[in-house]
Amino acid sequence: MRRLASRRDTRRLAEEIAAALSPGDLVLLHGELGAGKTFLARAVLRALGVPREIRVTSPTFTLVAEYETRLGTVLHTDLFRLREEGADGVHRVRELGIRERCREGAVAIVEWGGASRTSWGPPPSPSSSRWHLGASSRGPLSPLETGASSRGPLSPLETG
Repeated sequence: MRRLASRRDTRRLAEEIAAALSPGDLVLLHGELGAGKTFLARAVLRALGVPREIRVTSPTFTLVAEYETRLGTVLHTDLFRLREEGADGVHRVRELGIRERCREGAVAIVEWGGASRTSWGPPPSPSSSRWHLGASSRGPLSPLETGASSRGPLSPLETG
């Protein structure tokens, strides 16, 4: 288990994630409220070149925010409002077109993505990866769970 004891550690992890991402990748962030999902997503976007002048907040009400980065388009999605809608929520997630955008080469970072895992299916394309990052309110981030289709040098992590 890798431990993250500070925001600086989380930023370092974000830099590792950003370096390992490829067009078409899907990053699913899941965990309790206040666990650090938005902080990590923002840090990944900063590591990919989104300037500080551009405000990065959780798109809880808009559901999807789009950023241009050195890797290409990155979609930052927050599914908090859809997490308990059952079949309707799964349908609404599909209507967002995130998988299709990944097939076109966009990277998607999805907060509360774990709540809708069943709607994601296999990775969007054979060359893309899926990353599952879990978080706990015990600190900024906790266990990083890598699915069978995940890749990269990242090891499991936990906060101190």
